[in-house]
Formats: sequence, C-alpha cells, structure tokens
Amino acid sequence: MSAAKKTSPWFWVPTLYVAEGLPYALVTGVPLVLFKNLEVSNATTTFWAALLGLPWIFKPLWGPVVDLLYTRRLWIWATQLFMGAALAGVALALPWPHFFQITIALFWLLAFASATHDIAADGFYLLALNEGDQALYSGVRNTFYRVANIAAQGGLVIFAGKMHTLTGSYVAAWLLAFELAAGFVFGLAFYHRRRLPRPAADVAAAPPAKKFSANFTETFLAYFQKPKIVTLLAFVLLYRFGEAQLLPVAKLFLLDARPHGGLGLTNEQFGWIYGTFGVGALLGGGLLGGWLVSRRGLKFWLWPMLLAIHLPDAVFIWLAYARPENLWAIGAGVAVEQFGYGFGFTAFMLYLIRMARGRHATAHYALGTAFMALGLTLPGLWSGWLQEKLGYQHFFVWVILATIPSFLVALKIPLEANFGQNATDTRNR
Repeated sequence: MSAAKKTSPWFWVPTLYVAEGLPYALVTGVPLVLFKNLEVSNATTTFWAALLGLPWIFKPLWGPVVDLLYTRRLWIWATQLFMGAALAGVALALPWPHFFQITIALFWLLAFASATHDIAADGFYLLALNEGDQALYSGVRNTFYRVANIAAQGGLVIFAGKMHTLTGSYVAAWLLAFELAAGFVFGLAFYHRRRLPRPAADVAAAPPAKKFSANFTETFLAYFQKPKIVTLLAFVLLYRFGEAQLLPVAKLFLLDARPHGGLGLTNEQFGWIYGTFGVGALLGGGLLGGWLVSRRGLKFWLWPMLLAIHLPDAVFIWLAYARPENLWAIGAGVAVEQFGYGFGFTAFMLYLIRMARGRHATAHYALGTAFMALGLTLPGLWSGWLQEKLGYQHFFVWVILATIPSFLVALKIPLEANFGQNATDTRNR
C-alpha cells in the first residue's frame, strides 16, 4: 500500500481546498469592501482590485518551477506559512498613514503566494489520488473551495461589521478580521504539515541547471501540442461564458435598490441568502456531481451537467421580471442556481484533470486553470457595462443566449466513456 493511501482523503482534501479558496477570496473580493470602508475612492479601489487577480492568469509562467523543484507537499506548507504572514502584515499595516500602498503590496504578495499554492495543491491532488478517487473527491474539493470563498466574502465581512459596531473604528475592525484570517491560515499550515500524505510520486524532478531552461520550454510546448488543443481550449474558455457575465451582476442585482431594477436586499439579507441557502445548495450540487461521475463516468454526465450549470441562470430572468419581495422565494431561486452551478462545475474541473494527464501534470493543470481564470475574467470586464445598457431584465436574457457556445464546443471535445469512473464501479459493469 502506498503512503498516499495511509491518510484518508477526507482528512486533507477539504482542508487543502479551504486553504486554496480562502486566500483567493481575500485577495479578489474582500479588498473591495475593506477599501470602501476606509474611504478609498471607487475608481482607485476597482482598478487595483482588478489587477490583484492577474497572478492567477499568469501563474503558468512559474508553474514548471513548482513542477520541477522540490516536492508539492513542501510548496504547500511553505506558501501557506507565507500567506499567513502576508495576512498578518495587512492587519499591522492598516493603522499606518500610507496603509493603502502597503496593503496593496502585501495583497500582491498574497496573490502570488496563493496562485503558487494553487499549482502545488492541484498537482498534489493529482499525485496523491488515483483517477477514480480524483473523480469521487472532485465534488468535495470544489465544494470546500466555494465554502472558503463564501466564508471570506461573507463571514469575514460580517465579522468586520460586528467589530465596527463594537469598536466604532473600521481600522480596528479590519485589523481584528485580518488577524483572525492570518491565525486560521497559520493553523492550516501546521495541520497540513502533519496530515498531508506522502505519495511516492511526489518527488523533486529538477534536472541539471543547464537543462532547466529546455525543460521549462518543453513543458509549455507539450501542452499546446496536445491533440485537439484548439477545441480543448475553446471548451475551457467558453464553458462558463454566460456564467462569467452573470456572477458579478447577479450580486449587484440582489443588492441594488428596487427603483433601479434590483431586489433591494440589505447586506444582512444578502449574507443569509448566500450563506445559508446558497452554501447548502452548492454543497449538495458539488457532492452529488462528484459521486455520480465516479459511478458512471464523466461522458455519461457531461450533458446533464452542462444543462445544470446553464439553465438555472434563467432564475434571474424570473427574479428580474417578477421581483418578489418574499425572502424565501428569492432564497429558493438563488439555491436553484447555486445547486446547478455546483453540480455542473464538477464536469469542468474533471475535464481540466483529463487535459493535464501525462508528463508535467502539475504545470499543465496550472495552464488549464489559468485559461479557466481568463475565461472568467474577460467576460466579467464588460458585464457591468452591458447590464447598464440593457437593464437587468434584458441582461439576464442575454446571459442565457451566451451559454449557447459552450454547448456547441462540447459536441467536439474528446472524452473516453469511463473517464472519471471509479475502478470498482468499472469492474462491476
């Protein structure tokens, strides 16, 4: 029995992907609220907040370094310690006169470390689990990644709000919030130092120095030489083309005042709907998706998952036209959309695993997730502008139309009949 099997994945997959999702949310979502509370202008805040997402798009540039130097396990531990230190630095910098410049620099370091951690953690997942277990736990990893995002952008923001009520100071409130986040990340680092398995395949693969550059180049070229790479990349970029435009606008729609076409939810109402109905539905969808794929394979479930991630977007058409005031009705609509997202996103992440198979799996998976980030970022750039031109009602109709390209490209992607299916279930058929 290999070392990777001595520790149940339930003891490390959920916490590893909490450690992956939490810093991402702290970099890409929380600064918007933080700087707004501290009276930084909207133009300055949104400009720098957008730039903080760039390390996830460009992380393949240093992906081969993680693939070739040291073990993924060591990279995971080191980057988690670094992220904890960066978060502590943000907390300490807030009372200073030039806090904005200092915190932006620290957020950049946090973003770089987080993107590097993503590469190592995803590569470790591929090395520590066999193909069947990768499918079985894909729903778990996706779910806990999303839970971490919601905990940061919901729970930490709520905590900072409560601390502001107690202290009367946003600086003191956010200082306590980031100290809490730093302590949690440090705790994850020391937990993983003890609990992560030691798969035999997780070894440093660094060549002699004179061959490093050649291997670095080979890693990139090998990715773009995969069969049907144009079709594969089109699938990655277009799978969430509609959803990428919906995600930022849907939150604005729920919070926007009713005279402006929104639903006028308070922050507390918004937090409850996404923090209870949304999380529960997301958990259910992600877990169900991973389990079902492990039983019948991804090819069997690909089209149901495509429908599940896209068609529930129509809930927002109903919300925009009906504009219900009943919170249970709004929560149910959000839950339907979130369940579909969790269920359908399982197929997407598994296909990225399929694309990464073979040599340089860690770096190739990082390339896939970079294109995934690009596919989410580019449509988001114009979504707010388009919503203002069309209005919420017509915009949500457009979102449904924007899902059509993903269905068309899915017709062309290669996919084996039993990919993702648990080996036991394969033998029983």
